[in-house]
Amino acid sequence: MRHPRLLAACLAAGLTLLAGCSAASPDGAKGGSTLTYLTFETPSLTSTFWDTSIANAQKQVPDLTIKKLTAPSTDRDAYAKQLQASGQFPDLLQSITPSTFVRAGLLKPYDQAWVDANFLLPQGNAYKSQVYIPPTNSQIIPMVFFNKTLFAKAKIAGPPKTWPEFVAVCAKLKAAGITPIELGGGDPFAASMPLVGILSADILGKNPGWLQDRYAGKVKFSDENIKTAVAKYRTLAKNGYFEDGALGVKYADSIKNFTSGKTAMYMMGSWFLGSVPKDHADDFGAFLTPADDGSLVVPFAVGGSMAISAKTASPEKATAFAQAWSLDPDNYKALIEGDGAFPMLKGKTLDDYHVDVTQVFKDSYAYVLDKNAKVSSFGWATNDDSMPSGLNDAFYTASQALYNSDDIAGQMKKLDDAWDAATK
Repeated sequence: MRHPRLLAACLAAGLTLLAGCSAASPDGAKGGSTLTYLTFETPSLTSTFWDTSIANAQKQVPDLTIKKLTAPSTDRDAYAKQLQASGQFPDLLQSITPSTFVRAGLLKPYDQAWVDANFLLPQGNAYKSQVYIPPTNSQIIPMVFFNKTLFAKAKIAGPPKTWPEFVAVCAKLKAAGITPIELGGGDPFAASMPLVGILSADILGKNPGWLQDRYAGKVKFSDENIKTAVAKYRTLAKNGYFEDGALGVKYADSIKNFTSGKTAMYMMGSWFLGSVPKDHADDFGAFLTPADDGSLVVPFAVGGSMAISAKTASPEKATAFAQAWSLDPDNYKALIEGDGAFPMLKGKTLDDYHVDVTQVFKDSYAYVLDKNAKVSSFGWATNDDSMPSGLNDAFYTASQALYNSDDIAGQMKKLDDAWDAATK
């Protein structure tokens, strides 16, 4: 469950991680244990959802009490760091960025045999070959959602398969008086979505190990192939293919604009599937950001459930609870229907989760199940391809700047400088 409403997994580290004690406490009077569990709330994942899911998992772990903590914002990483700094690091943490905390020795890995036995992609979000959050679900970040009615109005037969075709579609839509692409650039992460898609297709599609090469100093953002890819985004902006005033449109409003038919396409993470209007769901389709040669590249991010503190006073019970929660199919219904999460449990079909999903969800989920070229979504990975702390903020800032600026070289140099500073 990794998306901007649920986590800001790649935001800058605002506080120094300090050594501290777990918040777990033995309950001597009852002969049990109390564990703290950091959660979050969204319109889909409400307080009632968490209370019910916690109660169900607790039934499988005798003598255990869970104390729910709710992050005050979507940035759970930052809140967890605040708790750590005050000696209150939770025993269990939902959907955080493992690498941020593993480096500080704060997380306990799961047993690999258990992970292998239960999930479709056991190493999907592994960090340094170990799994710190069970790979329970996945997202494609971004997909290109489109309005079939507006495509038909502009006499466009179907989704473009190559980048030149994509640009031609944009031109045809604009000529028909239809805004080609919704951006929602008032929220920095949303402004970056076209770049995420382009870089995933053009750079990672040709070199899936590019991020590892960047850590090794073999490649840079200032390289010509990166600048060429970034220029595609700049061209979309210069040609007026986004809505007027796109940098002033907030994310929530961008969803409304697209679903109400004000724009023809929307480059957004697959969590948007949870926002597709059920009363006219057949109006919407989805495709992947096209590469120049039409290669199919899936920008993939494997999310997960809860991490376990390495400092917990009750590691066995913490593990048992985390495993029970992660394998409960009932927990997936809200994630699938409300947040467009693609379930990754072995041996199950969508019918096993008793969900009501649209055809565009099913079509999109097929990319996950099919054999194809999957790469880590640029900037959204929680595995070894995750960017250094703070780089996502820098990437978002560059995306917003490039909407109005031709200084691609200057923005890429800023990213290189930020990367080098973060990895010293």
